[in-house]
Parts: sequence; C-alpha cells; structure tokens
Amino acid sequence: MTVVLAVRCANGIVMASDSQITDPGRGLSYPAQKLHSLGEHAAWGGSGSRAVLYDIEQIFNDEADAVIEAKNIGHALQARAVPVFKYHYENFISAVPGQETAGTPATYLLAAGYSGDVPFIIDLDPNGLIGHHEETGFQAVGSGAPMAQQAHALLAHFQMRERDINYGVVAALRVLDALDASSPSVGGPMDICRITPDGADHLSPTEVEDVRRQVGRWVELEHRALDQLFD
Repeated sequence: MTVVLAVRCANGIVMASDSQITDPGRGLSYPAQKLHSLGEHAAWGGSGSRAVLYDIEQIFNDEADAVIEAKNIGHALQARAVPVFKYHYENFISAVPGQETAGTPATYLLAAGYSGDVPFIIDLDPNGLIGHHEETGFQAVGSGAPMAQQAHALLAHFQMRERDINYGVVAALRVLDALDASSPSVGGPMDICRITPDGADHLSPTEVEDVRRQVGRWVELEHRALDQLFD
C-alpha cells in the first residue's frame, strides 16, 4: 500500500509519503523513495508501477524547470506522463504462466508546490486525467488514499488551511503515523517536504523525528482537553 499526500496551509504546502513498497507477485515488502523534488519549489510522488514511476522520475529530473514554468502545470505534467503510461500499458503482459498475481502499470501522480507565488496541488490518474486541489487544500493518492482522506476529515476542525505550515507538517506526519498503525502495508520511514514560495525543504530523518515529538505533544494536549471536558 502506498500513500502520498499534500496539505495546503496559510503560507505553504506540505507533501508527505510513506516508503513501503508491496510486491504482490513475489510476496515482498521493501522500502523505497516515493517523494521526489520537482525543481527547487515543488515536489511530486506517485503510486503504482515502479517501472512507470522510474521512467517519469528521469523525465521530471531533466525537465522540472520547464514543468514549473509552464503556463498550465497540469498540462505540462500530463504531456510528459501520459506517453510513459501508454508505453507501459501497451507492453504489459496481463497473464503470465505460473504467476497468479502481479502488479499492473496503473499509476497515480501527485505534484505540489509553487510557480512563482502561486500554489498548486495537482494529481494525474492512470487515465491521464488532471485534478486540481488548491482550493480544497488536500489530496492523497495511492491505495492508502481513502484512509488518508478520512484521517484528514477527522482533523478538518483544526483548519490547517488557515494555519502556519509548521502545523501542516505535524498534521501530515500524524496522518501517516495513524495509517502506519492501522495498516500493515503502510510503513516508514516517512518522507516530508515543506514547500513555500522560497523553496522546497525535504526533511531529514532527524527532523522527521523532531516533528514526531511534536505529534506526541499534540496528542498529549488533546488528552488533557478531553480529561477536562466534563469538569
């Protein structure tokens, strides 16, 4: 299971993902990087075929500036990803003798960041359709996306859209850790990217652990508030 999510805050966007890959064909799970830079002011992640995502990563590494500077970023992402999708779909062998289960080329992409001072959160589904989520302020892709959407809904009253990006970083990690605790196919280490108009900052493992301590403090404060509810 994979989950890649983006949260918009008052002064920035947070992207985050787990790092566990499940290979049903071989019955294996292993860690892999799912969150990548898209130039200096954006990031992207994906779920689905690792072969498709590898090819797209090479293209985005070479053409990140052209994507971010495009008049329509969604169309720029689409123009580069859809030919890769089509190539893998056309060369996919759906039935292999002696292999009952395997992955498919179906792949979802999620990109977020800034083009100048303008924020964007854009996803691309396996059919090549574009979705814009700047106004809703949240989107998740991957098989863990429904659970991430539910977790975000449960935190909606905290109004992350109106809070500083540091709150969004803590909320994103809290959602991922909740999925990690509830699903054996979501696992760490967790990747987090903090994005503002000044640039994208990919947190180190040590910085992620510092954020996790803030998550613990948040939970503790909620417990105190609940204990006082009927006083």
